[in-house]
Amino acid sequence: MMKNRWKFSAGRKLIAAAVGLAVLLLPGCTAAPNQTGSDQPQQLKKLVISEPVHLSGYLPLYVAQHEGYFKEQGLEVKVIQATGGTHVTAVVSGDAWGVIGGIDSIALGNKNNSDPIVSVCNCVNRANVYLFAKKGLAPKSKSPEDLKEFLKGKNIVAGRHGGSPNLLTRSLLIDVGLDPEKDVRLIENADASTVVAMLQNGNGDIGNGAEPQICEGISEGIWEEPFYKFTDLGDFSYSVISVKKSTIENDPETVQKFVNAMKKALKAVQDDHDMAKQVLVKEFPTLSEMEIQASFDRAYGDNLWSEDGFISEKAVTADMDMLLKTGIYTGTYSYDTLVEMKFVKE
Repeated sequence: MMKNRWKFSAGRKLIAAAVGLAVLLLPGCTAAPNQTGSDQPQQLKKLVISEPVHLSGYLPLYVAQHEGYFKEQGLEVKVIQATGGTHVTAVVSGDAWGVIGGIDSIALGNKNNSDPIVSVCNCVNRANVYLFAKKGLAPKSKSPEDLKEFLKGKNIVAGRHGGSPNLLTRSLLIDVGLDPEKDVRLIENADASTVVAMLQNGNGDIGNGAEPQICEGISEGIWEEPFYKFTDLGDFSYSVISVKKSTIENDPETVQKFVNAMKKALKAVQDDHDMAKQVLVKEFPTLSEMEIQASFDRAYGDNLWSEDGFISEKAVTADMDMLLKTGIYTGTYSYDTLVEMKFVKE
């Protein structure tokens, strides 16, 4: 009896030791031992993130992919392009786990939504939109009076109705004393990347956009440097990572892992410019070295990226004030219902 009890106790100790060893190995390994003693690759949880357009501004997200930061957290993340505002509805429908886009887009998408989308991590903390005009056209100065004179009567390729670039353009028109519906012609293209071809083909006098479209237009001689940049507005929740409220409630562990990877990528983009440039080349292989460098200079010069992933009330207020000013969104909003920062703070 004593002999059998000793065997059971010893066996239990061996099992406990084995389990303890496995637990110690898990955080730093991509493989775990199976019952036969052979190594099996770690099972990665697959997630899909929808983006409205492929932009160099989303570089921290791409860095987390290419540099293996998501994989370190046990995640395999795929980014899909969903134009025409479907980047938000892709999350609502369940086709995507999360979305990168503006707080304004989230607020609009949450109208009558029983499972609202909530933002959990910052990425682009500036209004990453610039106005440029066909070569030979330019305002006399950036003063409201000269901008009003220059913009009045122009054909403006403004992006899809309700999208952040469109809203920012409308907001500026209102600020300088123009009626967006009467004093200009807004061409509301669903795909923001078409702005280069549209101005090249004479379908507009002025366009809005970001990198790499800006550099492409300059390289092809369609326009010169932007005459107005919305990044000067300061903190602005332009591109944040958002997921369903039910995802936060039912699977907070995965949300935390995703945010961990994004925070690491945001820091890496600030600390290692050479690595960040290499990732940008992989994502935009058709850009020339000059265009890549120009994109970098603009991003760092305008303090495009959040350094820690935190979405401030100031950034949300600037974004939502712009949205309310245009009249496209009516009613009230709450920072606490739009944003959940507990994962960034962990």
